[in-house]
Amino acid sequence: MRPARTAVAAASLVALAAAGAAAGAAGAPAHPAPAGPGAVVSIRPDATHALAGGPLSAPPSTAFCERHYGIACYRPAQIQQAYNLPRLYRAGVTGRGQTIVIVDSFGSPTVQGDLAAFDRAAGLPAPPSLKVIQPAGKVPAYRPTSNREGWAGETDLDVEYAHAIAPGASILLVETPTSENEGTTGFPQIVTAEKYVINHHLGGVISQSFSATEQTFGSKRSLLNLRGAYTDAASKGVTVLSASGDSGAADVKFNEVTYYRHRVTSWPDSDPLVTGVGATQLHLNAAGDNVRPASVWNDTYNQPADEFVAGHQGPSPLASGGGRSVIFGRPSFQNGVRRVVGDRRGVPDISMSGACNGGADSYQSFPGQPAGWYPTCGTSEATPEFAGIVALADQVAGHPIGVINSYLYRLSARRAPGIADVVSGNNTVSFRQGGRLRTVPGFPARPGYDLASGVGTVNAFWFVPELARAAGRRGRG
Repeated sequence: MRPARTAVAAASLVALAAAGAAAGAAGAPAHPAPAGPGAVVSIRPDATHALAGGPLSAPPSTAFCERHYGIACYRPAQIQQAYNLPRLYRAGVTGRGQTIVIVDSFGSPTVQGDLAAFDRAAGLPAPPSLKVIQPAGKVPAYRPTSNREGWAGETDLDVEYAHAIAPGASILLVETPTSENEGTTGFPQIVTAEKYVINHHLGGVISQSFSATEQTFGSKRSLLNLRGAYTDAASKGVTVLSASGDSGAADVKFNEVTYYRHRVTSWPDSDPLVTGVGATQLHLNAAGDNVRPASVWNDTYNQPADEFVAGHQGPSPLASGGGRSVIFGRPSFQNGVRRVVGDRRGVPDISMSGACNGGADSYQSFPGQPAGWYPTCGTSEATPEFAGIVALADQVAGHPIGVINSYLYRLSARRAPGIADVVSGNNTVSFRQGGRLRTVPGFPARPGYDLASGVGTVNAFWFVPELARAAGRRGRG
């Protein structure tokens, strides 16, 4: 298990956190291949500083990023405008009375101050509360290793963009004490921590910016034995979200370096009790208005993005994950899209902003890198953003909505105004491996549901009340 890729860069400084998950294929084996005895899957972020330089002292503008990097970046207000959120805020829908739960290994030692700096620059109010708990055990003292820096950057991004979307919601950061390996001390501790949150009724939506290729688990049973938090959440009305990953139709093996050369997908986003969140590329002007509709995030063949993120001309597998599960069969909520998913669970379910060519400005100050503003990207960005959307809907509904997948597909089938279909782009990726250029064919966007963007993305002004009505409204909180 590892976090979905978070690419961070400022001025000439570039960092890349580890990749998330990708697409599964029709015709794939019914069960993952055994990992073998003693197999370990690292969830250490693979941070890379490709270029020298220092961070920015203020959030960069779109024009600055385009001029200096050849790619766009966006400030929080632009992303709010892109999703038509200011109209909701003016109506008092800010997430008031709700709590967003962010789960990350280790967390960030500077998250409180980093969020405060983010809010000052963005003109956002502080959240009603930002609490940090460690219910699965005490996190070791911070040391500026690449692993800890990667998780700290992930944590800052998650907290800042959940708050940017739902500024009136409280934030509960749940830190776990290890990321050593997924079968022994990785996912089990996340399960313990999330069960604590769920059973103590500490929040209505859980955001997870991590995932693991389904094939990396030692057996189907070893994966299914880790579902306890999700069955708990479903029974207690808590929404659980997970990133669909950042390597398009490919993903890395146990060594986190070698890519699968066929379509694979990841868990927990493939779990039917979890909502899988993919990523789109926004196309915005300085005010945050959409100059053209969002497309599937795919920077694989974008040379400026490759240079900005990976430090070379590419291609690099930088794209939204999506595909068909080899673990889970088609759930009932996807019966209406059986022509796309076949008899398997398809992911993602929905998408939000996450492109590197359109990164989100994030503030970070933890030891190990210079303090400042870093444009970021990946489904790690999209997932907390959608957690904010769910918190807004929970406020309107007057209660936590719980598992939302069936509502998403019903709204899409009805062509509800809040679902913005994504009809351009794909998640095919290429990379050099074994001395050769490899390509893993992905899935194209199409009208309606597809395995690159899910049902699409959202126009929050319409989507939030639509989701609340679908779940049953009990009065706005």
